[in-house]
Amino acid sequence: MDGPVKRCYYEILELDRQAGDGEIKTAYRKKALEFHPDRNPSHEAEERFKEASEAYEVLSDPQKRSLYDRFGHAGLQRQGFHGFDDVGDVFSHFSDIFEDFFGFSRGGGRRGGPQPGRDIRFDIRLKFSEAFSGIEQKIDVPRQEECELCGGQGYPKGQEPLVCRHCGGKGELYQSRGFFTISTTCNACQGHGKVVKEHCKDCRGQGSVAKSKRLTVKVPPGVDNGTQLCLRGEGEAGRRGGPRGDLYVVLTVEEDERFQRQGPDLHHQRKVSMVAAALGEEIEVPVPEGGEKLRIPPGAQTGDVLKLSGKGMPSLRDKRRGDLHVHLFVETPRDLSPEQAELLQAFRKTLGDSPGPESSFTKSRKKSKKSRTWFGT
Repeated sequence: MDGPVKRCYYEILELDRQAGDGEIKTAYRKKALEFHPDRNPSHEAEERFKEASEAYEVLSDPQKRSLYDRFGHAGLQRQGFHGFDDVGDVFSHFSDIFEDFFGFSRGGGRRGGPQPGRDIRFDIRLKFSEAFSGIEQKIDVPRQEECELCGGQGYPKGQEPLVCRHCGGKGELYQSRGFFTISTTCNACQGHGKVVKEHCKDCRGQGSVAKSKRLTVKVPPGVDNGTQLCLRGEGEAGRRGGPRGDLYVVLTVEEDERFQRQGPDLHHQRKVSMVAAALGEEIEVPVPEGGEKLRIPPGAQTGDVLKLSGKGMPSLRDKRRGDLHVHLFVETPRDLSPEQAELLQAFRKTLGDSPGPESSFTKSRKKSKKSRTWFGT
């Protein structure tokens, strides 16, 4: 015999077929509040609550919604979907969303199961050369380890915990406020549902103790400030069989006064003499692993940038290296001797460069000669 005819899910939530995810969630929240069993303790309200929850389950799931839009209820049934058996099934399935809707979860749940360990952070400071070449470094990491005496149970081996008499082993206490029933963690057992007569003397019931473990960290070439290395399973121990947390090693790289770094590329500022810039010259510039020859082309100017490809830092993404960019700064000589000034004046004439007003140097030279003539008379 066929069962009752199911209503359209869009009709149940009062939505059109183009409704978005936000509209679907808002409509379900409205219906869930209206027909919540704690507010309307009747069989009819319970059925409407289950009906709205079933509609939300389908319409909030892209695959189920697509199947329903194409084939209706029959398409879902062929895939094994039959809705919810009872209200408890709804609360169990939507515990997260009810907490989001109402600020609490109706269903209970003990905290006595496995709990993962915490992730921890460890900072390492590196020299620039160590960041360039990569290193293996020993570190001593303080962390919580499973207590060996009790095996992480928190109570002596062979002693079985007792069911908490305050919550009856549920781990939660329930209070009625208006038409809602609110659950709170049981303070007597801290949500575990069980209590022990005697705590482990080593860990004092915590299940873990503070220890330090020496680990080897392999730092790859090319790391930079803020680089994080993750060592899976090297965090703090879990409880009651839970997995260990992870260890995150955060790196700080000291600066090198010779370079400015931009990712894998390095920038170096180099002063060159006016003569070297004019005639061209081979100079030596620093690179991370030592020095490298670089030829300055004739006629170089301040602000020119010369590049040494593949002489920067290693890249973490691939095995290639960045480039070294050498920024030139041409120095103008100071405090010329009279002979040097005359040579420059003669060179200037070869360029066909017409002198402007007398330079301060020439004026000072003439004044010096007049002074010597005056004192000689």
